[in-house]
Amino acid sequence: MRRPIAHGLAILLSVASFGAGAAQRPNSSESGSTPSTKAAKYVHMQRKHRGKKPYQVGTASWYGKQFEGKTTASGEPFDMHEFTAAHPTLPLGTYIRVTNLRNGRAVILRVNDRGPVVDGRIIDVSYNAARALDFRDQGLQRVRVDLVQTQTVAMNRLAPALP
Repeated sequence: MRRPIAHGLAILLSVASFGAGAAQRPNSSESGSTPSTKAAKYVHMQRKHRGKKPYQVGTASWYGKQFEGKTTASGEPFDMHEFTAAHPTLPLGTYIRVTNLRNGRAVILRVNDRGPVVDGRIIDVSYNAARALDFRDQGLQRVRVDLVQTQTVAMNRLAPALP
């Protein structure tokens, strides 16, 4: 019972934070990268973050089943279906917005572990977060990490459910 409620809250939080939802993957006719689509994506990202500098930009990876149930740095068991992340330096319990720079999808995650242990990567996200960001199949993706104020997360959790 706890997992579906937490999962539902995480999805609600992500959708409520980003309005109508994340950008969809382009279809085959739109997959070409023209200057106008690049400019549109840049303007969209610029509006979304309103000129704020990112905390970090770099390569993300994800981890899942092989770590399921193992103790994280925060002491809780790892659950690949939660919206969590491993970051080498951010305080445990910090909320972050992770944006996939390829498609504009973003989720809010809670840092509950340390990692990644592979050089050149800035963050490991849970399997479910990678699914929501649409990079589970690629394994690696260039992302933007922004800090989220705890009060913002709390206010979004208190927001009424969307119809």
